[in-house]
Amino acid sequence: MTLKELQIFYKLSKLNSPSIVAKKLNLSQGAVSLALKSLEKDLGVKLFDRIGKKLVLNEYGRIFKAKTYNNYLELMDARNLFKENRLMGELQILASKTIGSFILPNIIFEFKQKYPDIKVVKQNENSEYIVNSIMNGKIDFGFIESEIEKNEIVKEKIGEDKLIIVSSDNNLKKKYFIDELFNKKWILRETGSGTREMFLNAIKGIDLPISYETNSISEIKILLKNPDTITCISEYAVKDELKKKELFEIEVKNLYLKRNLYLVYHKNKIKTKIFEKFTEFVKKKLDN
Repeated sequence: MTLKELQIFYKLSKLNSPSIVAKKLNLSQGAVSLALKSLEKDLGVKLFDRIGKKLVLNEYGRIFKAKTYNNYLELMDARNLFKENRLMGELQILASKTIGSFILPNIIFEFKQKYPDIKVVKQNENSEYIVNSIMNGKIDFGFIESEIEKNEIVKEKIGEDKLIIVSSDNNLKKKYFIDELFNKKWILRETGSGTREMFLNAIKGIDLPISYETNSISEIKILLKNPDTITCISEYAVKDELKKKELFEIEVKNLYLKRNLYLVYHKNKIKTKIFEKFTEFVKKKLDN
């Protein structure tokens, strides 16, 4: 049973003439007859009675039309959506806490305005979890900041980020060596976080006293209101707090923490039209 066979059936039920239906659909009369025979063979019953030169729905035909016509209209509507190149479907995205909380939300919102028929479901996780999920086939693609090197994973640079040292203490606004800040209460992201990994790699060989670890950026910002607390965090994550002078950047000598932002996906991933439209949209926004 095909959409074409159903289309011919519904046209015949209305026009009662194979020759008229053939003209309407730009088909041969033989093609119309073959389609009807194929449908009736599939169902195992005759759908029309021949009365003179007309084909008229019989009892089976009327029941079949009543049971299927609304579903047929929905199928034709769905087919036409794709023929008109209207994008529809669902994207499931994993993003690092920084990208997922401070970069993607507005981009996704704008994307939804342009493509309202695409549902976007985003979940924030650390970079290690995202990479493992892609390798295990649990998710199609994600966004991370970590410098991973795995044969199964393709990574495409989509932007840049900068990590900075911040505190709520305005008196710390001067240059320090990292060990001059060891008397502060250091709050860091959890193991597996790209932010933590980059910072600790940058000060490798130095035993940093960590007072508190959490997987929540919001929690870090709350804790920074306490005296002597300090952290290394993405500039994206504290942009508003720096502007409002609720937090202050501390310059650390010989510490440069710029990193790339990556789109990551499995090397065997099929790039659907929806995937390509969304990733192109993200790249364009971050390039502005």
